[in-house]
Parts: sequence; C-alpha cells; structure tokens
Amino acid sequence: METRTHDARGAHVGLSLSGLDEEQRDALSVALGLPPGHVADGTVVARAHLLVLRHEAAGHPLLLTADDPSAIRRQTRTALEVLAHEPPGSRAGPDAGSRSPSVDVPGLLVRPGDEEAADRLLHHAFPAMPLHQRRHVLAGTGRTPLALLRLPDAPPAIRFPPVEALPEVVPLTEGVEALFGMRVGRLPAATRAALLLAALEGEGDMHVLRGAEGDAARAALEAAETAQLVEVDDEAHRVLFRHPLVRSAVVGSSTRAERRRAHRVLAGLVGDPDRRAWHRAEACATPDEPTAALLEKTAHRTVRRGDATAAVTALVRAADLSPHPADQSRRLAEAAYLGASVTGELENASELLRRARTVATGGRGSLHAAAATALVLLEGDGTVETAYRLVVDAIEEGSHGYDATDSELIDALSTLLAICGWAGRAEYWPPLLRAIDRLVPEPPEELRLLREAVPDPARAPEATRGRLAALVRNRAAGAPGSLVRVDTAAVFLDLLADGRAGAWQLVESGRAGHAVAGGLAGFVHLCLDDFVTGRWEEGRRLADEGLALARARGYAFTGWYFLFHLALLAAARGDEAGWTSWADELTHVTTLRRAHGAARFAHHARALGALGQGDFEAAYHHLCEVSPAGALAPNAPNAAWVALDLVEAALRTNRRAQAEAHVRAMAEARSGGASPRFAMLTLAARALVAPDAEALLLFRAAVDSPGARDWPFDHARVRLLYGERLRRLRMVTESRHHLGAATETFRRLGAAPWAARSATELRAAGRPRSGSAADSAAADSAASAGLTSQEMKVAFLAAEGLTNKQIGERLFLSSRTISTHLYRIFPKLGISSRAALRDALSHLGATADDMDRTG
Repeated sequence: METRTHDARGAHVGLSLSGLDEEQRDALSVALGLPPGHVADGTVVARAHLLVLRHEAAGHPLLLTADDPSAIRRQTRTALEVLAHEPPGSRAGPDAGSRSPSVDVPGLLVRPGDEEAADRLLHHAFPAMPLHQRRHVLAGTGRTPLALLRLPDAPPAIRFPPVEALPEVVPLTEGVEALFGMRVGRLPAATRAALLLAALEGEGDMHVLRGAEGDAARAALEAAETAQLVEVDDEAHRVLFRHPLVRSAVVGSSTRAERRRAHRVLAGLVGDPDRRAWHRAEACATPDEPTAALLEKTAHRTVRRGDATAAVTALVRAADLSPHPADQSRRLAEAAYLGASVTGELENASELLRRARTVATGGRGSLHAAAATALVLLEGDGTVETAYRLVVDAIEEGSHGYDATDSELIDALSTLLAICGWAGRAEYWPPLLRAIDRLVPEPPEELRLLREAVPDPARAPEATRGRLAALVRNRAAGAPGSLVRVDTAAVFLDLLADGRAGAWQLVESGRAGHAVAGGLAGFVHLCLDDFVTGRWEEGRRLADEGLALARARGYAFTGWYFLFHLALLAAARGDEAGWTSWADELTHVTTLRRAHGAARFAHHARALGALGQGDFEAAYHHLCEVSPAGALAPNAPNAAWVALDLVEAALRTNRRAQAEAHVRAMAEARSGGASPRFAMLTLAARALVAPDAEALLLFRAAVDSPGARDWPFDHARVRLLYGERLRRLRMVTESRHHLGAATETFRRLGAAPWAARSATELRAAGRPRSGSAADSAAADSAASAGLTSQEMKVAFLAAEGLTNKQIGERLFLSSRTISTHLYRIFPKLGISSRAALRDALSHLGATADDMDRTG
C-alpha cells in the first residue's frame, strides 16, 4: 500500500504502509487523516511511524522535515525522538527546523533542528554556558540557528551563575523578537493576557484558560489566531503556539509583575501538584517556606519518575525560596548529591556544595552534603580514606534516629557501601553493616539486598537470590538511584539477565544527558553481564562508550570499571598488549585514590591473560591478590568469580594442598547457593581435586547444571577441563564431545588462546581439526622427520621459548616426559640444542599452523 498525500498542515507525505500489521496500518492511516477517525493509542502510532521510516530508509537516504515543530503531534514527536537516537550510519534522520535556511559558521554546518549540531553551535557562541543551561536554551528556541546566533551578548539571564534557577523562557535579541514580538504588541490587552496564561501554563489546555477567564478566553484568542501566532483546536480543547519563539516573545514582552500574577492564577487552577508547586514558586517574590516545601516534594516525586535533572532544578529553586539557612543548605546539598551521583554535573555539584557550606549556620552536616562531597572528591584526586571518614562520621553523628524512611540516610548508606567496596579494607565494613542493621522498623528491601549480595556474594543466602529475582522481574521504571541499587545487587548474583531493561533505561538516560552518572552505572552493569553471558562485542562497544562518557564528564575514577572490562576482554582474547595497557591504567587510577579493592580487579584480568598463555605461575600469584588460596575473602566481591581459576592455577603449579584448601573454602561458603554460575564453578573446582571416578560425576553435574549454558565462556572452560580429564582416562569418544563443544564456543567468542588449547586437546584425543589438504601437509611434515604428533607439539612449543615445565603444563605432561621427547626430537631433526629448533622446523616446511593440525 503506497500513500502519497499531504497532512493537515500541507506537508507532503509519501509512505509505504505495506510492512505494517493491520492495527499499525489502521492507526497510522487515521493519524495521517486517511481516512478520518479516532487516533489509536499513541504507542501504536509511534511504533508504526518508526517501522515505516526505517523501511523507507533501508533503500535510500531519508530526510524528514517539519516546518513547525511545535505543531507536531506528541505521538509523532515520540517516534522522531527515538529515530534521532538511531545508531551512527542510519540512513534516516529528522530535520525539524524552521523556515529559515541552514546557517554556515566557519568550520561548522548547522541544519535546523539537528540537536547535536545546534548544541555545538550554541557552545561555540557561548563557551562558558553549562550543559544543563544549553539544554534549556535549545528547548526554548526550538534549536533554530537564527535564534541561537542572535542571543544577547551578555544578558543576566544567560550569564547567571551555574546553579541559579533557569529562566522559564529563553531571552531573545531585539532582532529575533521582532519576528513575533511586533505582532504580539499589536494585539488587544485581553489577547496578550490570554496568551501569557497559555504560554506559562505550558500544556495548551483551554480548560485552564476558561477557568481563569471564562468564556472570554476563546474570544480573546481569535486575534492571535488571525495574526498566525496560535492555533486553537476547539475539538481537542487545545491552544498551540505556531513556534516556540512565539511563546518566548509573549513572555518576553510581559512584565515581571504580569508573569507573577499569571502564575498565581495558574497555581489555583492546575490539578497536577508538581505543576501547581512550580506556579506557586514562580509567583513568589520573596522566600516562602510552604512553597519551598511543596517544591521539595515535587523534586522527590520527579526523581522517582527518573528525571533527576528536573529534580535538581526544583531543589535549587526550593533552596532559593527557603527563609531558614538550615533548610536552604539541606536542599542545596541534596541537589549536589543528585548532581554527583545521578545527573553527572560534577562542577555544578561542587558549586552547590560551596553554596550549602556558605549558608550553613553550624550544627551537624547534611548527610547529602557528606555523600556528595565524598563522590566529588573521589572523581578528583581525593582518597577513599577521606571519603569514607566523611560519610561514616556524618552517619554516626547524625540525629536521624536510624529512621528507615529517611531517604537522605538511605542515600548516605548506599554511598558508603560503594566506598567500602572500592577501599577493599575489611575494617571498613562493620560500621556500615551495623548502621544498616540499626534501621527501624527495618532496612528498605533494596538496601538489605545490597547488604546481603555485594560485600560477599559467594555467601549470599539462597533466599536472597529469590527475593532479588522477584524484585528484578517485577520492578517498574523508577528513580535512577533505585535502579542502580537493584542492578548492582543483581550483577553480583548473576540476575541482571532478567532486568537488563532497567540498565538500558539508565544508559539511554545517560546518552541523552539527563542522568549521566546513573547512565555510567547502567553501562557498567551491562558490560559485566555481557561478559559472563557471551555478548562480548556488545560489551566492548559499551565499555568504549562508557569510558569516553566518563572521561568527557570528569568521572576519572568511575572509568576504572570500563578499564577492567576492556582488560578482561583483551585477556580472554589473548591480546597481551591490550590487557596489559588497560590493567596498568586501572591500577594507576585506583591506587592513586588508595582504592585497593578496585585495584584488585586488575589482578583478575592479568590472571585470566596468564591462564590463556599457560603461565600458571603468574596466574596463581595474581589470583592470590584477589583472594588468598584457601580462603574465600569475605569482603572481596569478585573472589567467587576467580575461585575456579585459582584452583586450576594451584594444581598446575604443583600446589595441590592450596587447591584442596580453596575447594574446601568454596564448599564452606556454600557459594553454589548464590548463583547457578557459582554452583557450576564450585562443582568443577571440586572435580579438579577429586579422584577420577568422583571427578567424572562432579564434572558431569557441572556441565549439566541448571542454567549452565547461560554462561558460555565459563561453561566452555568447564567442558575443556572435563574433556582433558576424560582424555587422560582414555575415554576419547566422550572427551571429543566436550572438547569439540568447548572449541566451538571459544571460537565463537573470539577467545583465541582458549580455542587453541581446546583444539590441541581435541587433536590429542584423536580428532584433527578438519580433513583439508593442509592437515595432510601437516601430517607429512611430521612424518618426513619421523616425528610423532606429540613430538611435533613439543618441538613447536620449545621453539617458541617455553620451558620444559611450561610445556608440560600446557600438554599435561611431566617435565621429565618433555625432556625425554626433546631427547628423541633433536637427533630426528639433526640438531643438538633448542636454539636450532626454529630453523629446523622451518627447513622442514612446517609452520605454527601445522602444530595446530597435528593430531
């Protein structure tokens, strides 16, 4: 079905609707006026828009233009906003601009309505303007280049301090205001008054205007309609400004007294408590505590809805209206905390903290001030000791009575929990845990789950996992802080798979600039989940993006999470230069702040890289830095992640006693109850130290454990270990099955060193990689010198510089056996030393690939 028509405003439409289902096709047809009817649910319309636009863009570039963005229906606007966040390279893009042509600036081409380009233009013209103010200016001008370039050079409303309340309408220069202001000025007084109410009301609700002015409101707007400034939809009871600049001109031409009167009227008419609070606030000329209290409640509701940026604005305005210094300081501190922990405005948070300290009159410090100060310090060059002491002292000296409903106390405790994890010091945890246990009547469920899951996930009760799983499955979108707390607990118990939507909500909010710090947490959680669930390419992209965002917004310390993920990926894939570089940077960032708990994650990545190389000695020492052999460290959240690694490294370096002790520690911790992945790893660790008959039962239980295949890299490693044991027991058929499956998984993930190791084992079990001519050549190379396949492997490994011990660990043979092989190899190749091995193999015509093919 091909449709070519014009919409109600004369815009040409050419769309193919054949790819839609019946509901979507009918909904979009009605929305376009083909045929007339009732517009369906907005989500259906928005989805239909997206499908059509993506279909059209698949075959050719598609440009969408809107002459009057203010008149776009909400459903269409929603679809365009989603489309605007399509990945780079998309062939469709919106261009909601104005009638004016594109504007050329030296080195910068700006098209009307391109948000990124408009923001760059505004930043170029006003480099000192903070990000949150630029967003307000862009919204108020409709991102029109003419308005952006003609903003006043130095109006007080633009060059105000970073934390002052934003003006409700962006001020315009005389040149731009003249486009609409002259027509507004010629209107009758009643019309201007009605327009001012409509502009400040913001929703275009005619019911509100009639409540203020009665039936005269509709008549008053007729003159504005004739002047092409507004459009009144009598059927929908809406008044729409033809362009955002019309609204700006209406408000800009009014006096402050007129605006206050209008806000006072609107405060008595609107039903929404948050809009009512804002109208009351804008009507105030002097501090007013009842209004400040209402606006503070608005901030709390707003942050629960996920808009922390608007909550910060409300709290700052509430502080301005606070007659008492203590209330003003408290509200500024809470805004600072949201700025540092959610919105990502570190500079603004620092300024808010400065103001909070300036107006404070003594007494105990605000918990939000302590938490915000700690976070700001750590992103600078502060240490975890200083951050910890700030928050602990504020909690212990507070007069909160350990009230579990005190959100400020809960925020402080959550911040302290994170600091304890970063510090990695056992003595830091008891004051935190005691404070949580003292909460009355009982700790909030989110905080209790954090307390049970994060410090020691290996020992988390099975009931904790069940409660957390239910919370993850059933939660609705909410405050960024709540999402972060739940997802953090979920990551440590391998439960994020059921709640990735919440993490993506944080990421998208961060990408849009609304909750950058919360968005960084979402990036971190998805990266960690991506690694264990095998989404490695997605994880790498998210880590790159998260690290770039952290650096751009000044979150120098938070970036360590992404450094860890990139190091871990590089280690798993055998990129030694990569994991070394990322781990070195992680170590520098964390030790600079004495965050030794965070620094231990670098040892995790280095250990994995060493395991892949067969350097089990180095791996063992790195793993003992995470958690000592024989003890599952109680306050090292990643100790359970590396427990199997430590057992394997200990065995391969002839430390059986340490391996057995670590397996006992895993069993005593009952780590298998916290997560199916932990259960699988625990069974595999037990199998490694068990006698053969018991080991086979344990390995089989590990491989077939519930949900084991949800963790592909870990599962493949367990199958590799199982296959190796089976091969040594000469159970080659079953060995091939597990080794083949492990090899395929490693190759799919791109885990090259692990794929090579499993392929070597597979060939040793009697299956060559393929039946190609290259395989025949490899066999011929070995046979021509009289080398067996095992001798060929030993020769190549020795030629690469590995010691007898390292070769033995790689091939699961003793050092004496390797020495015997070399004793036989040298005369067959006509040489007398290891130094001549490489040339001899090259002369033979064998390559490193031949070793991979020998069976």
